[in-house]
Amino acid sequence: MTADLTPAERYAAARSRSARDKADALGELGRFRKELDFELDPFQADACAALEAGRGVLVAAPTGAGKTVVGEFAVHLALASGTKAFYTTPIKALSNQKFHDLARRHGAANVGLLTGDTSINADAPVVVMTTEVLRNMLYAGSTALEGLAYVVMDEVHYLADRFRGPVWEEVIIHLPDHVQLVSLSATVSNAEEFGDWLATVRGDTAVVVSERRPVPLWQHVITAPTEPRGVPRLFDLYAGHVDPTDPGTNPPIDPDLARLFRTHGRSDAGPARGRRGRGDRGYRGRGGARPAGGAVPQRRTPRRFGVVEALDADALLPAIYFIFSRAGCEGAVEQCLGAGLRLTDAEEEAEIRRVVDERTVTIPPEDLDVLGFWSWQHALCRGIAAHHAGLLPIFKETVEELFARGLVKVVFATETLALGINMPARSVVMEKLVKWDGTAHQPVTPGEYTQLTGRAGRRGIDVEGHAVVVDHQGLDPVALAGLASRRLYPLRSSFRPTYNMAVNLVGQVGADRARDVLETSFAQFQADRGVVGLAKQAQAHAEALEGYTEAMSCDRGDFGQYMSIREALSDREKELSRADQGARRADAVSSLEKLRRGDVVEVPTGRRRGYVVVLDPGQAEGGFDGPRPTVLTQEKQVKKLTLADVPGGVRTVTRVKIPSGFNPRRPESRRDLASSMRNALGAFADDGGNGRAPGGRRPGRRSDASTDEQVQRLRAELRAHPCHSCPERDDHARWATRATTLRREHATLVRRIEGRTGSVARTFDRTCAVLRTLGYLGTDGGGKVVVTESGLWLRRLYAEDDLLLAECLRQGTWDRLHPAELAAAVSAVVYSGRREETSDPYVPGGPEGRLATALDATAEVWSQVVALEASHHLDTTGPLDLGLAGAVHRWASGKSLDAVLRGTDVAAGDFVRWCKQVVDVLDQLAVAAPRPALRAAARRAQDAVLRGVVAYSSL
Repeated sequence: MTADLTPAERYAAARSRSARDKADALGELGRFRKELDFELDPFQADACAALEAGRGVLVAAPTGAGKTVVGEFAVHLALASGTKAFYTTPIKALSNQKFHDLARRHGAANVGLLTGDTSINADAPVVVMTTEVLRNMLYAGSTALEGLAYVVMDEVHYLADRFRGPVWEEVIIHLPDHVQLVSLSATVSNAEEFGDWLATVRGDTAVVVSERRPVPLWQHVITAPTEPRGVPRLFDLYAGHVDPTDPGTNPPIDPDLARLFRTHGRSDAGPARGRRGRGDRGYRGRGGARPAGGAVPQRRTPRRFGVVEALDADALLPAIYFIFSRAGCEGAVEQCLGAGLRLTDAEEEAEIRRVVDERTVTIPPEDLDVLGFWSWQHALCRGIAAHHAGLLPIFKETVEELFARGLVKVVFATETLALGINMPARSVVMEKLVKWDGTAHQPVTPGEYTQLTGRAGRRGIDVEGHAVVVDHQGLDPVALAGLASRRLYPLRSSFRPTYNMAVNLVGQVGADRARDVLETSFAQFQADRGVVGLAKQAQAHAEALEGYTEAMSCDRGDFGQYMSIREALSDREKELSRADQGARRADAVSSLEKLRRGDVVEVPTGRRRGYVVVLDPGQAEGGFDGPRPTVLTQEKQVKKLTLADVPGGVRTVTRVKIPSGFNPRRPESRRDLASSMRNALGAFADDGGNGRAPGGRRPGRRSDASTDEQVQRLRAELRAHPCHSCPERDDHARWATRATTLRREHATLVRRIEGRTGSVARTFDRTCAVLRTLGYLGTDGGGKVVVTESGLWLRRLYAEDDLLLAECLRQGTWDRLHPAELAAAVSAVVYSGRREETSDPYVPGGPEGRLATALDATAEVWSQVVALEASHHLDTTGPLDLGLAGAVHRWASGKSLDAVLRGTDVAAGDFVRWCKQVVDVLDQLAVAAPRPALRAAARRAQDAVLRGVVAYSSL
């Protein structure tokens, strides 16, 4: 056939063969490189090469370093080999974003999306999904797993998350052995440990760590202006000679910044005076004016719009401005608008309006006012936005798109933005270094600081990124330098067996094998590694004890026996001493309780030594330490008398009359009363006094140890023991005492080892005990633990409160509810309000209605579950929250968004988010409910909630 070709065709065919041969020589990594418009960094190339060689890969690198390239290479390999790849993420927003990216690159036909409430092209060779979806597939034995060759776990450090983290470990443990795992993590200090675990449970795994940021990050502090209309001052955090890419541990700070903090306190009110200055930029060779000499008033926190103006003036926008408060983010937008801040030109504003109109076209016009659309759009057109969980999802997605395109210049955001969503910026601003964790204000950790500031510096756009901390109350620049320079933090497992996990494991592999599976978790791996260190300590203890035992040996007898007698004698004497001290304390408290106004008492020792007159017996302040009487001393001072002042008690020596108009604040009143006390004491001395000596024992009372029969017997045994007369007795005793102390330490260490060894399996056993009690697990004729019919329902419930939901199904708690009522009841299990309710929430139908009755029954089921969990020493199921029940009922009944949210403090975005969680649970009930009527009601309830703004999802 070659002879039939023309010379030109033969030449073209030869070139084609040459290109194919060259591509084959390059391998898939070579082909992948040729598709990229940039060169791979060494860590990316190493990870991809390991992946092509058939190894699993763990990549730990800073935010923005390009870890996802390795995940994209796994997708390339799957498509090239005709197999499947799953790309998992921790949140739906990140899954949506990755779906867009991969669909643009590989074509919509090749990429699907599964996020629980969204299913697009689920049979595609590449599917993006949340990790929970993959976990559910594994337990259900889904046919979608056929042909699966690669799983990418993006943001795998999320397994440290207390609530969702366990799901990640479940997936890693249960994935088929032939699947190659690509784990993408932020930089963690124990990447090798995590890699060792992955190698244990997944086989050969390459650990690739990069601590280098592709874009250098500069650290700054911004302070308020010194002029009334000035711009805030931006200081470098580190001294000029410090390399910000490698600052070392606790690097020195900019001397100008140190001088400012050293010489000026803080004031959060009033204008500042002085000149604007710049920090030391010596390392980059960029100079700048130094602050003028002379006195500078106290520092204050710069205003938010002023910070944005300063960043704009220094060409440091776009910026993400982290404020750990939703209200703070919205307030910051309002402040910027109120100050007349505009960061866009006419062309940018027109493009923003076009994108907003395109994105929000499906929102009903009557909902726009309720959603705050107009003020949101107005801020966007000026290049300003907020981003937090309370925003409507479509609003958040629009902000993300506009920011990524450089149209929005500053986003005031809560920390939720830090998780994976691709919104890089030139600068990241942190308003404070403390945040509310739901129970208390906690300092930002090094890991959180690294994650938040890691978005600064856009690869391929910026030559450097900037992390800016706003001067605020309590800011210590030295501590900040230590925080910013600690870029590594450990990854800790949050794995724990759940009820759903237990029934699925028992159903799949049996109870015994399930315990073995759980022992392979990262949680147990870390615990066992800790046990290795403890075991070494225990071995050292054992060796030391052998030496102590030899050193204390005595040729006259058993010195260990002799020491046992000594210890028993010492323990008994201490016991008697404590009892005697208790009696003394009781006597002292009793003497204070008997005091009356006008009593003159003697204080025998301590700071109050001398005589005092009682002004107020202090009975109302009585507690464990007795009353705290107010007294007047001989030096005419008014003091409080406590048990610490009179450990031996007090005695009344005489009395004086206190005038009815006595005022302890008047010096003449105190002087006259002190004089009366001295006169009374003179008469008392002439009379010779009476009673027992202050602080002494009660007449006739003798030491209990001198008469105690057990003490006398032990002392006799001690004297009669042959070792008692040994001339080296004291030396032997010192070694024996050391041995006794070490044995106690060793016993404590052994208990710690026992507590760690098998800790996950013990929790699993307790979980199974609860399930057996409730009938979700049972035994077959041969005594083997099996999943019962009720347990089959539980296997299909993946929600956090799985057991409570299963019990409500089993007991028929929700069987009589109509769809809207069922949705409201489910919301009580799912919802968790951000603040405690101050009044009883509204329940549709009234307190005697069908829904209220069902909610009461749900509360009773919850009480039963919690009591059972507590009795088995398990973490208890969270309480019900009725705060959203009324709103969900109105929404599922077809009411408008305005009618639903009116009179509540629930943000539209929160409402949508919680409704989607209600929909997820209703979807599970529609499959798991044991009775057809309830399954049908759950499906209708799901359709009723999934409408309008809840149903809309931008993809």
